[in-house]
Amino acid sequence: MQTDPKEQKCHNCGALTKRIHDYRLQTIKDLTFQQKDCYLVLKKRLYHCSCGKRFFEKYDFLARYQQRSVRLTQSIANQLRDSVSLKYVAKQSNVSTNTVSRILDTISYSCPSLKDTIAIDEFKGNADTGKYQCILVNPKKHTVMDILPDRTQSHLSEYFRDMDRDQRYRVKFFVCDMWQPYVDIAHAYFPNAQVIIDKYHFIRQVTWAIENVRKRLQKTMPVSLRKYYKRSRKLILARYDKLKDENKKACDLMLYYNDDLRKAHMLKEWFYRICQNPKYSIQRIEFYEWIRNAESCGIKEFETCASTYRHWAKYILNAFKYGLTNGITEGFNNKVKVLKRVSYGIRNFERFRTRILHSCN
Repeated sequence: MQTDPKEQKCHNCGALTKRIHDYRLQTIKDLTFQQKDCYLVLKKRLYHCSCGKRFFEKYDFLARYQQRSVRLTQSIANQLRDSVSLKYVAKQSNVSTNTVSRILDTISYSCPSLKDTIAIDEFKGNADTGKYQCILVNPKKHTVMDILPDRTQSHLSEYFRDMDRDQRYRVKFFVCDMWQPYVDIAHAYFPNAQVIIDKYHFIRQVTWAIENVRKRLQKTMPVSLRKYYKRSRKLILARYDKLKDENKKACDLMLYYNDDLRKAHMLKEWFYRICQNPKYSIQRIEFYEWIRNAESCGIKEFETCASTYRHWAKYILNAFKYGLTNGITEGFNNKVKVLKRVSYGIRNFERFRTRILHSCN
């Protein structure tokens, strides 16, 4: 292929010239065609300027010093949005894995300005900066704001301290799990924000409590009965109202075995009803009533659960009141796990961060 000759600007002196010094042939990799590798053979013009400088013609479809077309580079960048490995992208595009890595390194993302809601969570990334990394999400816009290399309180403090004060004071809601350093960070750097505990993280406390009651009772049962309770544990964990009639009878029969298990099941169902109540005023009253009942029930597992709820009561009630959760964040965490698995781990944190932001936004 060959383009029409045009007046070119000299890279050295900036003068315009039409003098052609020579021609060179260059083979360029392009997009695959019908699942076959495609190459373009370009006849390049070498121009000569009055200042003595010789330079090649500029092309819109070919970057300087590159042997692949611009549209191939753009195609590789778009493929990196999918949950596939760099090796797969390289094979599909007829380039080396190192080339794909270099293209990925040219992509950069900065943290956008803070909105009125922030959700934070950690995930196991195993990057070179540590075992765990943090993810910041805008749960209302369903976008990932940033990926932090560490979840330690010192690093989080340094990160949020560098942010503009007006932006931090604009945040109204801060959603996190039941980890005290997150709450301390919220109070220190987002004084106008309501701290909300994610619904999943406090509901599972009740699930863990009733499961531990079942496991404790199983140790006192005969082998055959122990196996039955273990295999049928979903009947106890499921919402009783949603069970079919035959499953309700089987669940009732399991609960008749022990008073503690029956009482634990009652407390579990009661708490689930509180969570599903649409009126916050009723939720608040019943929540504290549930804590008082659990504290005096005589079941150590639920006494521990009630103690946890009393400690986090203010932030759990905020979850009931405002209805915000970390569900979007958990969804992004699942996508991060898929990216890490198909890539067999990404040790370079900056590359890992770019890949996550490029894939999730």
